[in-house]
Amino acid sequence: MAHRILTQNWFKPGYNTIEGYKKEGGFSSLRRVLAMKPDEVIEAVKVSNLRGRGGAGFPTGLKWSFVPKDSPKPKYLCVNADESEPGTYKDRVLMEQDPFSLMEGIAIASWALGVHTAYIYIRGEFLEQAEILQKAIADCYAEGIFGKSILDSGHRLDVYVHRGAGAYICGEETGLLNSLEGGKGWPRLKPPFPAVSGLFGCPTVVNNVETIATLPTIFRIGPKEYASLGAEKSGGTRLVCVSGHVNKPGVYEIPMNLTFWDLIHDEKWCGGIPGGRKVKAVIPGGSSAPVLTAEELHVAAEYEALKVKDNMAGSGAVIVMDETTCMVRAAWRISKFYAEESCGQCTPCREGTPWMERILRKIEEGHGEPKDLELLVSVARAIAPYPPIGLGTTICALGDAAAVPVQAFVMKFRHEFEQHIREHRCPFPHPFGQLAEEVVRQ
Repeated sequence: MAHRILTQNWFKPGYNTIEGYKKEGGFSSLRRVLAMKPDEVIEAVKVSNLRGRGGAGFPTGLKWSFVPKDSPKPKYLCVNADESEPGTYKDRVLMEQDPFSLMEGIAIASWALGVHTAYIYIRGEFLEQAEILQKAIADCYAEGIFGKSILDSGHRLDVYVHRGAGAYICGEETGLLNSLEGGKGWPRLKPPFPAVSGLFGCPTVVNNVETIATLPTIFRIGPKEYASLGAEKSGGTRLVCVSGHVNKPGVYEIPMNLTFWDLIHDEKWCGGIPGGRKVKAVIPGGSSAPVLTAEELHVAAEYEALKVKDNMAGSGAVIVMDETTCMVRAAWRISKFYAEESCGQCTPCREGTPWMERILRKIEEGHGEPKDLELLVSVARAIAPYPPIGLGTTICALGDAAAVPVQAFVMKFRHEFEQHIREHRCPFPHPFGQLAEEVVRQ
């Protein structure tokens, strides 16, 4: 299919080996890039309209241009493989199926940025994927892709895999850098931004796995062609990982103009809802994104289109909920995750996230009072008012990630919260049956 450019060779026997990758034209983009000046490479990435695929959607070429060219300090590239956002698993599959596009992308980015040391910071639970990357790095050294002179260009590049310890907060770029330095994974105040003062106080670029792995495709088909495949400000295609109540969950490479409604219902994609039930709600970009109602799904899964709707494309995790889903229970589960993952550095997040979780549990278990709903929204707004997104009171976006979904759930499904409070019970069956329901009540 025309939209498959990044994933066109996935699951081909042998493609995830260096021989298989080279057979399909692997490293040809790197050779092309090495004949260009670094500034020309950065400009080409700008022209491609590639945006960060990790959540923020910031233009990649623009981010690279912030790195000071005259700095006497060494420059670093950090690939963020700490894929911890609930519902997100595209980078894990990419590393399994196509590790060498990531390796080639690292070499391309390092040439453009003047980087001689790159780190892949990978989620601690990804043991198998870390081993795949270690093998791929060793193969690249053996082939002269990494080492003292990449493809005899004279540019030295060393690449390392660093395993995290399972902390969600280390997916935030400055928390990642602190962890990589051996410290506590606490996000830093910005400015200064990592491009100026990042790893070890040196200029650093932090990019997501999919972002870096897309670079070979851009230079294979051309930056203008890549840009034309997407929307006005968002070039190319993007990976989404669909989970929940759909007939065909999985990772999909989709065009930017595809709507969530079509992604969920079209037979070419997820093929609808099991049992012919109706979709009730969708989280469009990972658990930190505001929930969409069924009526709001005719919007493109693209950064700017979602921004207009006070929402975000996020990390590409599309979580589908059908009409049997309890929205209070869903909000409680999400809130519980963020209460557990808060690093505790900022008072609004440290105190507010467990407070919201306690209120939601109280409502879900049938002990809620009318005043609880207003208190819940008040606590959430004290952390990060919604809409719009991005006006939080904490150092990093975890506070927003916890507070914004709660407000969206209450705003769009208030009647369910009020029903729980009015009837002193959850009107929906527990997804794990009667026994689980009794355990929750106890």
